[in-house]
Formats: sequence, C-alpha cells, structure tokens
Amino acid sequence: MHHFRYTDQNLHCESVELAAVARLYGTPTYVYSATTMADNLHRLKNSLIGLDVQVCYAMKANSSLAVLRHLGNLGAGFDLVSGGEIRRVIAASGDVHSSVFAGVGKTEDEIRLALENGIFALHVESEPELARINHVAGTLGIQAPVAIRINPDVDAQTHAKITTGKQGNKFGISLAQAKLVYEAVAKLKHISLKGVQMHIGSQLADTGPFVEAVKKMVPFVEELKRDYGITYFSIGGGMGIIYPDALASGTQEWWDAKPAAQRPVSPESYGEALTPLLAPLDLKILLEHGRYIVGNAGVLVTRVEHLKRAGGKNFLVVDAAMNDLIRPAMYDSYHEIVPLHRDTSRRALVADVVGPICESSDCFAKDRQLQEVGEGELIALMSAGAYGFSMASRYNSRSLPAEVLVKGSSFELINARETFEQMVANEKIPAFL
Repeated sequence: MHHFRYTDQNLHCESVELAAVARLYGTPTYVYSATTMADNLHRLKNSLIGLDVQVCYAMKANSSLAVLRHLGNLGAGFDLVSGGEIRRVIAASGDVHSSVFAGVGKTEDEIRLALENGIFALHVESEPELARINHVAGTLGIQAPVAIRINPDVDAQTHAKITTGKQGNKFGISLAQAKLVYEAVAKLKHISLKGVQMHIGSQLADTGPFVEAVKKMVPFVEELKRDYGITYFSIGGGMGIIYPDALASGTQEWWDAKPAAQRPVSPESYGEALTPLLAPLDLKILLEHGRYIVGNAGVLVTRVEHLKRAGGKNFLVVDAAMNDLIRPAMYDSYHEIVPLHRDTSRRALVADVVGPICESSDCFAKDRQLQEVGEGELIALMSAGAYGFSMASRYNSRSLPAEVLVKGSSFELINARETFEQMVANEKIPAFL
C-alpha cells in the first residue's frame, strides 16, 4: 500500500497537496512519502516470522541522503554496489556494520574503503575478486568477511535486462562450481567465511522463482554451515511492485477485491512461502530489497507544456523527459499517469505522453487514456520512487530535477534543482583553444 490519495479531487502525498509542492519548487520534481517507505520496510522485516532477519536496503534504487537517513533510522542496513554508495551511507550516518558490498567489479580502492569502515560482509562474484580481497585485507592486516554469491540458474520470469540468476548472466558463481570455490576460500589467510548469497533478479511478480531458488540452495547452505560454520544466508531481493493502476492498487479495497490468485507478490505471501524452507537452517537471513521499499513511495510531478496534434495522433508534451525518468525508454516500463486535479466532467484524452528531448524514445506512454489536461496543468507519473532520480542524467544539457520528502503534513526540499552553474562547474576549456 502507499500514501498517495485524492482529497477533494486534488492528489496528495500523505497530507500534503502535490500542487503546493510544485508551486513552491517547480517541475519536474520527485516527491517521496516517508510513511510509505516506513510501512514497506516494516512489512519486510516482519515477513519471515520467527527468523533472525536483517533488511539491507538496495540503495541503487534510490540513494538520496534523506532516504538513507530515514531508512537507517528505522534499522535498515544497506546493500551497496560502489564506493560512492559506501560514502553516501557514511554521509547519511547509516550503519556500514550492518551493510553488505556487492558488485562484479569492485576495485581495490572500493574494497579498502569497505573494510576500513567495518563492512558486515563483501559479497564475492568471482575467484579473481577473492584474490583481490585477500590481497587488500592483507595490506590492512585483517581478515575480510565474505560470502560467495551463487548463481542458482533460476529463471526469474522478468525483463531480460534485470534478470541476474540465470546461467549466462554476469553475476555470481554457478552452484556446480561453488563447493570448490569455498574450499579454496577457506585456505586464504586474509578471508573469513561468513555466509552465502544469491539474487535472481528484479521486479518478480510471484513467489515461484524465489521458492525454486531457495530450494536449490538449501542443501548447499546446510553443507556450508556444517563444514565452515557460516552464520547467514542472504536471499537477495527482487520483490516487484504494481505499476499499472498504481493509484488504485494503493488502497486496501483494491487489494481485498482481487482474488488471491491474481494478487501480486507481497511481503506476507513471500514470507509464507519461504519461512518453512529457511527456518530449519537456523541462520541469520538477509533481505536485499530496494524497489519494493521505495518504488511506490515516489512520484514524478511534471507540467504540461502543450497538446500537439499531428499525424492523426495526440502528443501531450510535458516538461519532464527521459533524462529525468529513463525507465520507459530503457525497459519499456509502464507508469500510471494521473492529473493532480481530478475533474470527472472533462472528456477523456488518448495521447502519447512525451518529453522535450530530441529522441523518439523520450516517451512516457503511448496511446494512454487520461483526463483531458491543458497547458500549465500538472500531472504525476506514479511509482517513480525507484530507479528514477538515481538513473537521471543531464542528457540534452538538462538540469537534474528536484527531490522533496513528505512526512505527514510536513515536506522539505531534500535535493535542490541543479543550476546551470552546477552542471558545468567541473568543466574546463583548455588554454590552447
């Protein structure tokens, strides 16, 4: 569930009218609900009943310092994939000691940064990486805590660009090779074996692939616990969110009206399916979800520039663009689009919702039916809290958008809109020109 609702026909985030945010900070602007994030994190932490669970928020989904501080205050650790993300967690006063460092191409400097700041564990993707970690830990005179990422060869039944657990993906070590790798690791002087990890993909719509992967892993995990005394099993993340009809699906009434077989995966169904498989292991369980926590907690507010009619089509041109939200262009993803002021007396409009960038791919929706809106009116792209601002760019020399966090009736700018001077601050024209 989330906390975006119409009140008196005006779209609100919690108790704040989104139009008021746009009037104060302009558009395009990302607006996030702190209460939605807290609710989602709480549901995840309580999904595996009776188990020792640590949620490591996959911060690549949204790495705003304010979001990190908020989730860290609620007890989350972090799933990190770069030195920059480690530094962001430190800057936000997050707990590195409860965080893990993943990624297939960790540099020596990044490994050193993680170890110097007391990382809970490094999740290792390859044998060459193990040698590198062993070397860096040796220069520091310590043992590096590690877990090996296993690729269980499970089809996550998701978009090809976000599947990670199939043979042929760049991630992890195959289950067939894993035993030999752990035997080799145990001989490395500066490595301390702590656990085992897997992650099969993102935006999973049902529990089936999770169950299949865990069932594949359990016998090997039991063996590792017996032979090497590992203390945790990270089952990764990947729980999907609802993008179509996101506004309706945020209500309990919508959820209750859906037959059980048609409901998307939830923390409760996830926990119900996995707890019986994980409980006998008697290990700490790490969850590394990102999109589920923040995806439906954010929207992108944008202003209509004009309605263009050409070639028998309508084009609703807005001031947001693919540099602000690249998911539709990159993944052909769906985002519900709604007006900030709802007027049921207006006619329906069928249009392509597009941005101003000089690319045909700068399109948020094709032939989308929505309420007729005109120049200067505001609309919201729903479910934009994950992989929105974190993937934003300056393409076409467009400034990065603003970000606002809402909690109850309070809201505050957490990232000001980039100025042109900030955009070019590190550029230099050489003296020979």
